[in-house]
Amino acid sequence: MKTTTTLTFVLALIAGAPVLAQSYDVETLAKGLDRPWAMTFLPDSGDILMTGRGGIFLLYDAASGAVSELDGAPDVSTAGQGGLLDVALAPDFADSNVIYMTWAGSVAGGTTTHLGRGTLDRLAGTVTDIETLFQVSPGIASNAHYGSRIVIHDDHIYMGTGDRNSKAFGPDHIAQDLSSENGSVIRLTLDGTVPDDNPFVDIENAAPAIWSYGHRNIQAMTVHPDTGDIWLAEHGEAGGDEINIVARGENYGWPLAAYGVDYRTGEQFAPTHQDGDGFVAPAYHSGPGRNDHFPPSGMTFYDGDAFPDWQGHLLVGNLFHRYLGVFPVDGAQVSDPERVLDGAGYRIRDVAVGPQDGYIYVLTDGDNAPLLRLVPSEG
Repeated sequence: MKTTTTLTFVLALIAGAPVLAQSYDVETLAKGLDRPWAMTFLPDSGDILMTGRGGIFLLYDAASGAVSELDGAPDVSTAGQGGLLDVALAPDFADSNVIYMTWAGSVAGGTTTHLGRGTLDRLAGTVTDIETLFQVSPGIASNAHYGSRIVIHDDHIYMGTGDRNSKAFGPDHIAQDLSSENGSVIRLTLDGTVPDDNPFVDIENAAPAIWSYGHRNIQAMTVHPDTGDIWLAEHGEAGGDEINIVARGENYGWPLAAYGVDYRTGEQFAPTHQDGDGFVAPAYHSGPGRNDHFPPSGMTFYDGDAFPDWQGHLLVGNLFHRYLGVFPVDGAQVSDPERVLDGAGYRIRDVAVGPQDGYIYVLTDGDNAPLLRLVPSEG
């Protein structure tokens, strides 16, 4: 059963923050979730399919408020930042019940990010027929920076990967290595094959699945509802977190152009983006250090009716500073965010807009995490 708490203006006063453009109440839809990572709405019901990093699928039933665990998740590596990660519905899900998922799993050389698909059987409470469609190469002896957000657009799968926390800051960094999909966005057909029109298909020694590269750790992706562009958010190194608009074949510069500093020394390790440096500069970035940076997880554009003043804004979860950023967007220009749920103490793992009600659904992070819903304030 959901519970409702009015937080907006109280938290704004406590934090000294400006009053938000939209007031809201917070409903707790479910409690006690174990390290949830991603969510997606099932069609025509308001029900939500979620993943848990420990290697479980969860199903939230909107009518009853109950959360059930589904059998059939793939075998995952849960060390560090690993586990069962993102989930998305196939375009023909209403007929096929096919879902796509990503996870960290063991391979030769260590672990890597996997992409797979399976069939959701709600009556049996299971996901069946899971097959691995793609494994990022090479496997690495690291348990960090798997990236792993996915979106499906124009009958293709786009998956953001991570650089596996490589500290080899320089031109030989793995995110600059076109032979590896680590630190990139990859583009595949719905059956996991490489499209013939990918930008590096005919480049010798390049991984043909790569769509863009020079990324650090992508943990947020979405499709712009008007332009169809893929937008992503990625973690920087001690600041320098970025929001990027993905373009075919482009290099986004990590770690040769960056706004963060070395975690270990606090020193700058690369110049910031400059005109003519050959790299795509971010649409938005945080500055160096961790006092006011923006380590992201989960993002979507707001396109509902419940919060009209946020129409077209970009919603991005903030893990470290524990708020939901509501970023005004004008074309490719992104402004500083309003801070929603600021002061409530929630690490934000994923965010979605309810397709039926236009409310904002927020999946928090942790071993006893709630699923929240933001609704317009009645006050």
